[in-house]
Amino acid sequence: MDIINKKYRILEKIGEGAFGSIYKGQNIRTQELVAIKVEPITNQTKLLKNESTIYQYLNNIPGIPSVKWFGKDTENYYMVINLLGESLQTIKNRRNCFSLKLVLQIGIHIVELLKTIHEKGLVHRDIKPDNFLVGLNGENKRIFIIDFGFCKSYLLDGISHIPQKKTHNLIGSQTYASLNAHKLIELSRRDDLESLGYMLLYFYSGFLPWQLDKSSENVMRYKQDIVEDTSLPQVLPNYLKYVRSLGFSDKPNYIMIIENFKKELCV
Repeated sequence: MDIINKKYRILEKIGEGAFGSIYKGQNIRTQELVAIKVEPITNQTKLLKNESTIYQYLNNIPGIPSVKWFGKDTENYYMVINLLGESLQTIKNRRNCFSLKLVLQIGIHIVELLKTIHEKGLVHRDIKPDNFLVGLNGENKRIFIIDFGFCKSYLLDGISHIPQKKTHNLIGSQTYASLNAHKLIELSRRDDLESLGYMLLYFYSGFLPWQLDKSSENVMRYKQDIVEDTSLPQVLPNYLKYVRSLGFSDKPNYIMIIENFKKELCV
């Protein structure tokens, strides 16, 4: 597995997830550094194949990595994308917590990204700090969204919204999952935004009160009550109250959210 597709050399392992592993690699012809995701064929989940299809569908959108190659051999599926920098989680580990100004700036970037993805008829369904990376070199001010393994369309035939139904289990990360995810309700646009709300609270406070709790019921109760926490800057609970008020098929008012965050930055 040292050379992939007679073109990409594996250099070092840089992470792993439910799908398999991710490596830093290099194009042996151009010397360009890349990221290579590897999923064993024996997994039979085909998450990587689904993800590569979504990346190709979202091609040329700022903040979305580009797929350079997708293929397989007898053992694994491979996806080669552009190499990115640190995740927001890694940066948070180093800095403990972020200023409200930085939290809101991150929020604006990500709401704009989610707006673009949602306008393409998709919901990400796994919004968490590990899935947002900064760019490298000249793009170090840009935030990229990754890991589309759980992503799916919320439209039927590209036109009408899917009906609300029950899911078999909680989708995404329990720490950042929406209340609807805990209730095993199919996820839609509002749920991506609610997960972002918990992420922003995490960046601001440095810790979420439910982070170490394994009980879904307790986590739900903590999440429900967090909007009443008067120690938080009101802009964050207000954001959560708004996204929780949205119906299953409602289109969020992204522009209003961004304007509210910008207004707070000007105070």
